[in-house]
Amino acid sequence: MAGNPFRQVLGQPCEPGSEIAGWQAVATLYHNFFTGLILTVASRRGARDVGDWMFRVFRRQHREKFLSSFGKLGLGGLPDAVASAQYHYLSNMIGGVEVEYMYEADDKAWLRFCHPRWIYDRAAICAVPVEAGQGYIRGWYAENGVSLGNPRLGFVCTSQDTTLQYGFAGYFREYDRDLAPEERYSFAPDEVPPPFDPSATPVLDSGDWPAARLHKANRNYAMDYLRNGLPELVAAFGPGDAAALGRHAAYLIGAQFHGRVARLLGLDRPGAEGFAAFMVAIASASGDRAEWSRDDEAAVVRQSGWRLAGGVAHPNPALFEAWNGLWQGALASHDRFLLLDVRSRADRGDPVFEWRIRPRP
Repeated sequence: MAGNPFRQVLGQPCEPGSEIAGWQAVATLYHNFFTGLILTVASRRGARDVGDWMFRVFRRQHREKFLSSFGKLGLGGLPDAVASAQYHYLSNMIGGVEVEYMYEADDKAWLRFCHPRWIYDRAAICAVPVEAGQGYIRGWYAENGVSLGNPRLGFVCTSQDTTLQYGFAGYFREYDRDLAPEERYSFAPDEVPPPFDPSATPVLDSGDWPAARLHKANRNYAMDYLRNGLPELVAAFGPGDAAALGRHAAYLIGAQFHGRVARLLGLDRPGAEGFAAFMVAIASASGDRAEWSRDDEAAVVRQSGWRLAGGVAHPNPALFEAWNGLWQGALASHDRFLLLDVRSRADRGDPVFEWRIRPRP
């Protein structure tokens, strides 16, 4: 394995209830929500649809993140094939992902994402169709040359996660001619990357990436997939289906991960007050403002801001319907005798949300 030193920092135990533990909790929740969405779309819409949705998500994310991060990662002045490969190595390393980088020549540089794969956590990889990976190859990797203004730059995929090879791998290559749009990515399953040499990889200054900054970036890494993924779910399938698919995945993830996330937050309070404290802690660790108060036997949570939808002009109400499934599922795990009522969902303009957590009749 690459032995990602940043992943080692991210994997160190932290004090429950600390700021870093809060960022870990949010990263855990949204990382698994994204994986759950992939599986839900694949199982309910089929292989082609999940591939098309992944294309949309990664194309959107590419256009937002790729060039804007070049300066931060110190990639200016490098040959385009090398800079592209180093970008994916460094950005994923910050996200805690195991990845290898191998330089072959100024016009050819390799990447290999190692197992276990971050995007398909644990046993989830067994249910992912090959079209999902092909979607993000088309959406992101095939777009590098376009973003860099280099029509000769393409990506060659040599291994995919679900084709029983050696993870996701391939190389960026600068050809001696301009590429047609359909030539910007290709597949060469008989090729194998050269050996990985950790001493020959680009390095980020650890002094510039202390533990707190790294954990915060890791939280943002997970949130960005949902911030781009949910709007593209609406664009791909329409508001009704997107809300249903998103809520289904969110509810199950909220229920499945509530206990783990609550322990990271240092919360074990029962009842409506305990769940209100959970929602406030998640909102605060996500970068939003939230508070809760008593209302007879119920607890009322009020959140101002919605960082998950940051940058999305006039978010479709379906985004809220999907996202709200997280709290519905988490409450089912926390206390099945409580209900969650949405009292305000001003998800257009400056969002202010309000929920009431009350006993079942």
